[in-house]
Amino acid sequence: MEAANKPISSICFKPGNEDFVYISAGNEILSFDVRMGTQSKPLETYNYNRDEINQIAVSSKGFLAAADDSGDVKIVNTIQKCLYKRLREAHTSICSSVQFIPWRPWTAITGGLDSKLAAWDFSKGRTLFSIDYGSPELQNGSSSGSAGQCFNPAFVHSVAVSEEGILGGLYKVCAVARGDGAVDVVDLEYELAPAKSKGPPRAAILTTRSKGAELGDGSCNQSRAKRIHLDYTMGGHTAAVSCVAFSAFGEKGKFLISGGNDASVKLWDWSKGFYSETNSKVDLVLDIDVKKKVNWLCTAPTDSDNLIVCDTSKVVKVYSFR
Repeated sequence: MEAANKPISSICFKPGNEDFVYISAGNEILSFDVRMGTQSKPLETYNYNRDEINQIAVSSKGFLAAADDSGDVKIVNTIQKCLYKRLREAHTSICSSVQFIPWRPWTAITGGLDSKLAAWDFSKGRTLFSIDYGSPELQNGSSSGSAGQCFNPAFVHSVAVSEEGILGGLYKVCAVARGDGAVDVVDLEYELAPAKSKGPPRAAILTTRSKGAELGDGSCNQSRAKRIHLDYTMGGHTAAVSCVAFSAFGEKGKFLISGGNDASVKLWDWSKGFYSETNSKVDLVLDIDVKKKVNWLCTAPTDSDNLIVCDTSKVVKVYSFR
């Protein structure tokens, strides 16, 4: 299927109808019916982004989000086929990733090369919270000074949001792939809760909780942690993390998979890091050397538990876990 005359930067399927696919090429978004095969022509075309689009996402409500090099995110109403909202000013550099939050139908989350993660109420075009991974507070909270550390900036390269109801409905989180080699897991319900329900201010929390409990090293010494921080000290990546995904096979969301520029794919059993009752750290279950830098990965909900990896080679690699 000849989709565009420019490189395709992102692709996603329409939730609930996987016969329809959206692609981004340059600053344009096109949709296709894959059942038409090579005869397929664009069903819809949107040109609301002024700069090159890095990622697109579609919500179950029919909204399409497109993050671009200007730092903006355009929200398109695909039902009325018009621009719905422009999300701007949270990012001061390239917006690299965007996802909708499935259990909050009017909320989206974005990450950028300004090292920021931002959540949005896109119906009002305003931010709900923002985390700056480049801030001194978070930089000082991260592990440092050991061999193998990646000194790149903490750019946000990819964001993955867990599906609703994973692991018995206990977790509503997102994972963040960072340029400094770390992966963060953020408790979205905590971050999105009204400020008065969060307890003492963050500065006070930082003085009373361990790093594992607040910024996270995969362990938790107090009550439930708000963030988990997975880095090279736990067997994590030694170069920028390019992508993250929650497992779709087996018990949905049980594993977090990360891929990086260190040519490795890592499988984390992440959830126990949120609770002190387990008295243990997050487990690095599997470390795969794929020989090439990882560009993207995903999992397939099949009996064979497939992990699909796209790297800088010309080969798409499929790993099966039985």
